[in-house]
Amino acid sequence: MNKTVLLIGINAKYIHSNPAIHGLKAYADHYYPNRPNGCRLTVAEYTINQQADTILADLYQKKPQVAAFSCYIWNWRMIQDLLGELPKLLPDTALWLGGPEVSFHAQALIQEFPQLTGIMVGEGEDTFLELLHHYWEHTPALNDIKGIVSRSGFTGTRALTDINRLPFFYDFQKTDTSVIFSNRILYYESQRGCPFQCAYCLSSIDKTVRLRNIDTVKSELKQFLDSRVPQVKFIDRTFNCNGAHALSIWRYLKENDNGVTNFHFEIAADLISDEQLEIMRDMRPGLIQLEIGVQSTNETTLRAINRRTDIDRLSKTVASIHGFQNIHQHLDLIAGLPYEDYESFAHSFNDVYAMEPNQLQLGFLKVLKGSPIEQQAAEYGIVYAPNPPYEVRYTRWLSFDDVLNLKGIEEMVELYYNSNQFAHTLPVLAREFASPFQMYEALSNYYRANGYFTNTPSRTYRYQVLLEFACSVAGDKRALFIELLLFDLYLRENLKSRPDFAPENTIDKELLRRFFTQEAQNPQYLKNYQNYTSTQLLKMTHVERFSYPVWHENPVHQAVRLKTPAYILFDYQNRNALTHDAAFYELSLNI
Repeated sequence: MNKTVLLIGINAKYIHSNPAIHGLKAYADHYYPNRPNGCRLTVAEYTINQQADTILADLYQKKPQVAAFSCYIWNWRMIQDLLGELPKLLPDTALWLGGPEVSFHAQALIQEFPQLTGIMVGEGEDTFLELLHHYWEHTPALNDIKGIVSRSGFTGTRALTDINRLPFFYDFQKTDTSVIFSNRILYYESQRGCPFQCAYCLSSIDKTVRLRNIDTVKSELKQFLDSRVPQVKFIDRTFNCNGAHALSIWRYLKENDNGVTNFHFEIAADLISDEQLEIMRDMRPGLIQLEIGVQSTNETTLRAINRRTDIDRLSKTVASIHGFQNIHQHLDLIAGLPYEDYESFAHSFNDVYAMEPNQLQLGFLKVLKGSPIEQQAAEYGIVYAPNPPYEVRYTRWLSFDDVLNLKGIEEMVELYYNSNQFAHTLPVLAREFASPFQMYEALSNYYRANGYFTNTPSRTYRYQVLLEFACSVAGDKRALFIELLLFDLYLRENLKSRPDFAPENTIDKELLRRFFTQEAQNPQYLKNYQNYTSTQLLKMTHVERFSYPVWHENPVHQAVRLKTPAYILFDYQNRNALTHDAAFYELSLNI
């Protein structure tokens, strides 16, 4: 009989990996190394973009003794499909579930899916370890394993795991590790639990914060740094809830920066100290990035969801970090929270937009199973989808029409703001509206009226669409918006052909040839280009003529026509580490 236990992760994207199944395997390998002959523990990862039949066929060919699924809102529907088919093909395989999607209604699920053997609830390391002993050595009995819901009922709550007993599950000396995690985001846990009680979040259930030993953390981070992995995401729920712990890690990363690896943290910006800001001030651009959940700036809303946030302090901290110009900041808002109507959400949006984040995530409330907001949904009139991701439909304060309008605004923010492709155009365009929210609302309405939501414009055609929209609200400024869009476009790429909306480039070719000949011989601007001919330099860069100072940081100044045209040289070999924009220089030559 096959004695393989298979841990199964179904990720949202290929670049993701599942730390839960790799952590369980590492824990079992460490604390249960001497197993009966023929007993194997393996992992299998798939994505929700694969066909269920493809995954089903692969699982069938593996023919495990036990198949254990890691369940989340993004993969639960696919797992349900697999649960319906697997017993037909592998009737002797024991089916187990675990993870946040199944932990809080486990007793109902065990009745709904009679093909299930059981569900692991809570932290699973020791529960899973004992489960392996049960299947491979027939002891302990299932009813004696804490943290399990089976046909016989719930076996009782298991004590929280000692986070310092968890082995590091990335062994970069092993070939299979390099293959498994190649080109994927890696995840790391330096603490568990969260001291806060946000009503929409499952982390509010575990209020006990447990820190991993800082020396252990540093030695494990060293392995990431030595291996020069592209990105590591900390899965700590509020990374800086313990200031000393966060400071030690940030200081270590700064002092041991390898020039390549990026580290992602979810933080509470209002808890950032002056000492932490000083550490951040001169970090390498791109060393760390911060995800900051603002969610709302409505004080009544924040109180209702038990979120203690000093918005003024948060705003000042975000502004300070923005001024460093070396750290990507991602700020989140949630639509559909209690006491937040359309007008209030617009106010929250404008508040956060004014903080100038690198990305603004306009999300919608997801009523997660087991979260406090699930228990309060009826009280607040929150109606939400019955299937994952359980997204809000409407509330007592926000109608479904409002939600649909916000969906359109969300897409406009994603396409135009978060893409960072229109960084010089949008501030000037926003001056034509009473607020940024109204600009994105009007742009969304323009998209809807012209059918662009159903026939989404290509990336390059979005510039044309934004020009059409800008001219519909400020037709007398067409020349200005053309130059703004051209500047934004050439910052991103050296176009092979000019966009349809752009006038012909009238710079004299002979003068350009002379300029690049001089640069090839005695560079004043392109000093990092070595051993290239003037013809090659001409192709590798771009020079554009402008009648407006569109590169200026102040949108008021951008709109004032120059007395004499200016010429901008775009340098594509030197790019901003955060925005990836090309470097540019205003030429002092009279060309």
